[in-house]
Amino acid sequence: MARGRFITFEGGEGAGKSTQVRRLVERLRVAGHDVVATREPGGSTGAEAIRDLVLKGSADRWSPVTETLLMYAARRDHIERAIAPALERGAWVVCDRFFDSTRAYQGGAGGVAPGLIAALENHVVADVRPDLTLIFDLPVAVGLARAETHAAAAGHAETRFESKGAAFHERLRAAFQAIAAAEPDRCALIDAADTIEGVEAQVWAAVADRLAIHG
Repeated sequence: MARGRFITFEGGEGAGKSTQVRRLVERLRVAGHDVVATREPGGSTGAEAIRDLVLKGSADRWSPVTETLLMYAARRDHIERAIAPALERGAWVVCDRFFDSTRAYQGGAGGVAPGLIAALENHVVADVRPDLTLIFDLPVAVGLARAETHAAAAGHAETRFESKGAAFHERLRAAFQAIAAAEPDRCALIDAADTIEGVEAQVWAAVADRLAIHG
């Protein structure tokens, strides 16, 4: 059986990725594909436990290096228990965040040495790499305002990264933009300031073009 396809969504806080993941998954299923929707950190029992450690608490709860190690522990469990088995059976995997988030959050914004992240990526991810990465881009102030509204409405405590300050998030945005520019064959930059319907159209255009799918 042919390997499935692997699509990842990336971007800063409040970019609207989760909404668009749901919309793309539904559209792919309508087109007849077996689709697994998942997220990071999380996506498996062990990784979800680590998610609570990473996303809750004060901004300085962990150093960027410790965050990196926690993220990669979660990522390995996620790959072993969810992503790799789905791809092997021919399913499409749509994931809200993957290794680019570590590159951007802990690397570009947090200052972790690129060599450490690259070494972990090579050993932990190996060949389980996205076929397409959609990087959602929007002004930092807009994203943080959206994230604050969403957190208040949802009543959740996963606000540790939002609390790191505007300068952190400006570095984060620049890091994601740099990733998109460095790997144009894999990455598509999405204007996340567009309407929900407009962003959905951008996402589908990128999927249809890059992965030769119709529906």
